[in-house]
Amino acid sequence: MEDINVFLAHAVELEREAARRYEELADSMRTDGNTEVEKFFRQMAIFSRKHLALAMERGGFRQLPVLAAEGYAWPDGISPEQFDWIGVDCMIDANNALELARDGERRGHAFYADIASTTGDPEVRMMAQEFAAEEAEHVAELEKWIGRYASQTEKHRLDPSPNNAGIE
Repeated sequence: MEDINVFLAHAVELEREAARRYEELADSMRTDGNTEVEKFFRQMAIFSRKHLALAMERGGFRQLPVLAAEGYAWPDGISPEQFDWIGVDCMIDANNALELARDGERRGHAFYADIASTTGDPEVRMMAQEFAAEEAEHVAELEKWIGRYASQTEKHRLDPSPNNAGIE
């Protein structure tokens, strides 16, 4: 990707999709009664919206840039944050929701990192590196949450007493 405006159009769409998906996950966690993970997903949606605003600010966009569907250069033909999100429904549990979110962030990271490593445009490279680093932070945070919930789930499985009730 050699044009900063095309890069930013991709970043805007990717982050808009990420924010929407995090809101969907937060709503699912609210339905599941897991306010802790709901709050975390709402915060992640805020981070995605900040990324979106940053992309728009840097591009000087007064409104979202519009590319035709064939104008996007997505891996596998679909936005990295949209892939696999079809699994979000009101019955998803915290473990699956966190893994789904992590997988989306990994794909977002890979998308930005690939652009950073292949572009010849220094401005695109710098911004793609910055966005990739932020996505890597999101992946790391999700890994922490996944580890915590996996250990809680295992503890609950081994000790299903009432004292362990409420573990997702």
